[in-house]
Amino acid sequence: MFIDRVVVHVTAGTGGSGASSFRREKFVPKGGPDGGDGGKGGSVYVKADTNLATLLDYRYHPKWTAERGAHGKGKNMSGRSSDDVYLPVPPGTEVRDADTGEILGELIQPDQVLLVAKGGRGGRGNQHFATPTHQSPREWEPGEEGEERRLELVLKLIADVGLLGEPNAGKSTLLSVISAARPKIADYPFTTLEPHLGVVGLSDNRSFVVADIPGIIEGAHEGKGLGLRFLQHVERTRILAVLVPMDSPDPQATYDLLRKEAASYSKELASKPHVVVLTKSDLQPQTADGRGLIATEAGAPIVTISAVARQGIPELLEVLWKTVKS
Repeated sequence: MFIDRVVVHVTAGTGGSGASSFRREKFVPKGGPDGGDGGKGGSVYVKADTNLATLLDYRYHPKWTAERGAHGKGKNMSGRSSDDVYLPVPPGTEVRDADTGEILGELIQPDQVLLVAKGGRGGRGNQHFATPTHQSPREWEPGEEGEERRLELVLKLIADVGLLGEPNAGKSTLLSVISAARPKIADYPFTTLEPHLGVVGLSDNRSFVVADIPGIIEGAHEGKGLGLRFLQHVERTRILAVLVPMDSPDPQATYDLLRKEAASYSKELASKPHVVVLTKSDLQPQTADGRGLIATEAGAPIVTISAVARQGIPELLEVLWKTVKS
């Protein structure tokens, strides 16, 4: 199951309390205060883990708590500081405060860490309160409380190319042809219910990653269909491949709709370079070259393919590679 958005509750550890103690040894009268400090409470971090691809684990484990620090003891012995707690997440995860919506950070690089809840400081023992005029202090400090907060973890897949198209535009078929990914393929809308990643291998040890998301319909940026939930996964792609079926009643209108939905969701997403892919050319042999069907923005290249017939695939991959690198 692919889970890309969860809310977790994290609590950092409370610091240990300082001790109130006096040195008591034979032949050492009036030894003075020797209360040790409390240990530091454990902090909570979020850490990027390349072995993960989903936030599924947090669906069943939504609460994370670090241990408190140990209390100080006599003989100037400080309490043990507790270990920190690390929440592993896939690279590409954005961390937000669930109550305020504030973005705390995002983890892109492998093993990158982000502090989300700081552990409490340990309290001071009575040894710190001794003065020339106050030589037998009994004061001590309690440990500080650890931070507590609700976090929203949002996964945004990291890929080079994002496939953008209406339902049944041929995105899943294309991904299955150019990579080893095996998304569900059927002749009805919304067969893709979760994003899929595929690695495309080219000659000379070249490769890039392609992300397939559920189909986009009009109003997707407002939450219609599945678009609002999954448009986030093409935010971090380097370029977009806009898929337009050649058997569409109005290819230009389809292209304009997809560009409009991308712009309505995010101006940054709409500004990404894109390649127009005319799919299902085997269904329209009379216009197999696709010339004149679409007027693209910013001179975006157009490639005509048939994933089923394996036509135009090498040309498409080279165009995508050059666009990614440029």
